[in-house]
Amino acid sequence: MNGEYDESVFINCPFDSRYRPIFHSLVFAVQDCGFFARTALEAEDGGEERIRKIKRIIRECRYGIHDISRVTLDSHNRLPRFNMPFEFGLFMGAQEYGDRRQHSKRSLVLDRERYRYQKFCSDIAGQDIRAHDDNPSQAIAAVRAMLATALGGGVRIPGPSTICERYARFKAELPALCGTLHVKPAELQFVEMRSIIINWVEENTVAA
Repeated sequence: MNGEYDESVFINCPFDSRYRPIFHSLVFAVQDCGFFARTALEAEDGGEERIRKIKRIIRECRYGIHDISRVTLDSHNRLPRFNMPFEFGLFMGAQEYGDRRQHSKRSLVLDRERYRYQKFCSDIAGQDIRAHDDNPSQAIAAVRAMLATALGGGVRIPGPSTICERYARFKAELPALCGTLHVKPAELQFVEMRSIIINWVEENTVAA
């Protein structure tokens, strides 16, 4: 896995601590299925405008996972956050108007409830929309289903229950793995977490 277009998955989701259990489960599922997780958190380049960075990453990814569950009003300013629907729109635009390679893009849309999107974004009807109910296991199952379908059955990947079991083992081992790096799990940057997951997956391959 080195981030080539056909194996890269853009994860478009919230990054706050409340969402972190779902976020980490998404990253783990992508890597455990043999793909490469990408997010806007992977590069802290002060010289690159954020929207330009997001567009670049979208252009480099064939697959996209878009969690649009955070459209409720913020308790502080009483306004919703539209970053995730906006970035999903960029991804869809690249698929529609880009070159031949961009036309091959595929998306998974996540929400807390399966049909809630009809109340605030009915134009996305017809997309692959799955509900995770704020449950990492359901998020993992949705990601696995999308990526297995994308592979067309030609490549065997672990089933959702196996990935969930492996993720539980990984979480249990993460504090010790971080201890060897002299860092706490909550202090990990995205690229560090991804690197730890990649190493763990390689060292804990699923028996054929």
